[in-house]
Amino acid sequence: MNDPSKDIEVLREIARRVLWLSAAIVDAANAGRPNDSGVKVGGHQASSASMVDIMVALWFAELTAADRVSVKPHASPVLHAVNYLLGDLDESYLPLLRARGGLQSYPSRLKDPDTVDFSTGSVGIGATAALWAAMAHRYLASQFPGAPAGGRFVSLLGDAELDEGAIWEAVMDPAVAKMGELLWVVDLNRQSLDRVVPDIQIAKLQGMFAAAGWQVVILKWGRIISRLFERPGGDALRARLEAMPNEEYQRMLRAPAETASRILAGAPELKVLLDDIDPADLAAAVRDLGGHDLGLLVDTFRGVDDDRPTVVFAYTVKGRGLPTEGHPNNHSALLSPVQMDALALSSGMDRGAPWQRFAPDTAAGQLCAERERVLRRTPVTPTSPLPVPAQLGHPYRKPISTQAALGRLLADLPRDAPAAAARVVTCSPDVASSTNLGGWINKTGVWSVQDRRDWFADDTERVLRWQENSNGQHIELGIAEVNLVSLLGELGATWSRWGERLIPIATLYDPFVSRALEPWSYGIYAGGQSILVGTPSGVTLAPEGGAHQSITTPSIGLEQPGCVAWEPAFPQDLEWCFLHAMSRVGVDGGTSAYFRLSTRPIDPLLAPVPENPALRERRRRRAIAGGYRLPSPRPDDDVTLVGVGAIMPEVIAAARLLTDQGVNAGVVCLTSPDLVFRSFQQRGSRDPGLGGAIIDELFPAAHPAPLVTVMDGHPHTLAFLSAARGDRIRCLGVTGFGQSSSLSDAYRLHGIDTPSIVDAALAVAGL
Repeated sequence: MNDPSKDIEVLREIARRVLWLSAAIVDAANAGRPNDSGVKVGGHQASSASMVDIMVALWFAELTAADRVSVKPHASPVLHAVNYLLGDLDESYLPLLRARGGLQSYPSRLKDPDTVDFSTGSVGIGATAALWAAMAHRYLASQFPGAPAGGRFVSLLGDAELDEGAIWEAVMDPAVAKMGELLWVVDLNRQSLDRVVPDIQIAKLQGMFAAAGWQVVILKWGRIISRLFERPGGDALRARLEAMPNEEYQRMLRAPAETASRILAGAPELKVLLDDIDPADLAAAVRDLGGHDLGLLVDTFRGVDDDRPTVVFAYTVKGRGLPTEGHPNNHSALLSPVQMDALALSSGMDRGAPWQRFAPDTAAGQLCAERERVLRRTPVTPTSPLPVPAQLGHPYRKPISTQAALGRLLADLPRDAPAAAARVVTCSPDVASSTNLGGWINKTGVWSVQDRRDWFADDTERVLRWQENSNGQHIELGIAEVNLVSLLGELGATWSRWGERLIPIATLYDPFVSRALEPWSYGIYAGGQSILVGTPSGVTLAPEGGAHQSITTPSIGLEQPGCVAWEPAFPQDLEWCFLHAMSRVGVDGGTSAYFRLSTRPIDPLLAPVPENPALRERRRRRAIAGGYRLPSPRPDDDVTLVGVGAIMPEVIAAARLLTDQGVNAGVVCLTSPDLVFRSFQQRGSRDPGLGGAIIDELFPAAHPAPLVTVMDGHPHTLAFLSAARGDRIRCLGVTGFGQSSSLSDAYRLHGIDTPSIVDAALAVAGL
């Protein structure tokens, strides 16, 4: 392709084919498959149509194999159509949109059969994923010089996504302004699900991006209508069109024969100019928006700055080229058979044979073959296995909280396990020091997009050495939990994107886990593996009051797919479980983890670790399987007390009081209710680390006894244990908001103090 005009004509031919294929993919899903459920299959033909030219300009003229692109959810049929023409998708999948084993409703990195760089569908979250992937790649390249080179990180957004707060939290992050590899393209079709949006505040959006350090490019009009604007009276025509409310403009699109009269209704002085333009040419010209001018798009993408991020606002028409073009209710409208026949005719296609590729000897076929070669990626080769130790071997003799124990573990890791430590990267939303990451940061430094001078380097009184450079292993973000876990997910995907394993660990206050849950869950769904640490947690953080006391997070952790939830009570358990979780991150078949920790110091001698190596290893294996007994179950137990996390001292104290009263009380210390629940669900399977048969070891059928479960969280989390043997049960926990108080008052207020546990045990045992 050498003649620019011929180049663009070939791109137009490909765009017409992509428009047809994307519409046909949706049509086949709705009209081409049996559907006896009565549930609409759906799809988004109009939303796809507005993206066709933008995506054709990128995939068939601009992208390289190193580039990564996030595609807006409703344009998934366009992505699959493009991949099909590039030989990246077998024809058999095209009729299977939203069918089992077929094409997913929205782009899915793990579930779609063709190349999808980012899973999208969660509005605003998928759009920012490319930004965080760019930061993750920068970190990776700074730590491991042999990592594959990165290209552009492109996000294709719907304009309605700019309403999402996650967008602006990401855009405003200070480090982002230095990332010239970022390119965002906003599909500005001015329609949402329900309506034509009455006012697009482009000037405000432009100002917000510019204030954050972004280059802003606005593609409002194409080159055809721009030539009209250069004629006498053209300035007035432009002013009339740009003063039109969005609704009036869209209505004009629906009545091509009335284009001139509608323009003249607001600007009669334009009659001389419009009388000189053929009505069909005028109707085509007012549709000539920047987001549909292939030549303008290609030139724009090639000309953006590379020293700062760029956002391109590309004006488009929703439903462009379809009979539903510009209709206010076209969002989920499906083309009728008659309309599909008309589209086939205008596209040069046959509805009876909808999946035709270009002939290899045509210019379009040759361009598809050339772009397939350019975009072909080298398969990712995983890094060699990484030895993560089962334990570090340092005894815990004094009372220590699980949060402090984690800080100690990370600080010891560079000395005790340097290979594993080199792969660890920590993140926090301005709470690194208050979540005990100080020791780790002092040893590894703070990572930054560019080096920054440490003005306190000579301050001998400073405890935390905050040195920011491109070699650090801690990434500090602002107080924006969504940014934190979005970056965490992309750091956790480097092993599968570029073949370099990382073990990302983020700390945040547990009450804010709920705020971070959706984007973190999205990251897991998209293939990111990471460790999220919620600390401190529960009403155990008594003096800080009800606003900072988490209640529901234990069950959230248990219910989250692709994640194992942990809540160890004792420091040795924390070390074992955390190292085990690290070994499962960044590997094929691995999993994320959520740790719910506490700032309450607990005496490790309450649950002494056996000195005998074999017994010690047995205890470790039970800890990483979900829990253990203190001591082994006895046939004459009157009641079994089950505790989790920071509440274990009260549970053990209650057992001793009951024993003093002649009531035999067994004690179960759970490290992971999640794994115990999985064990309950998969009885008969032995798979250490995934639950296995631990529930039968903790609650043997031969020794039934009533249960009292206790945790600093909602009590229903452990209610399933009653079904393990059919035992009577009493579940103690936190069901209401707390208030500022002492620790003992907080436990008493919520009925999880030692006397409350004793009372519940006596009641459930019938004593």
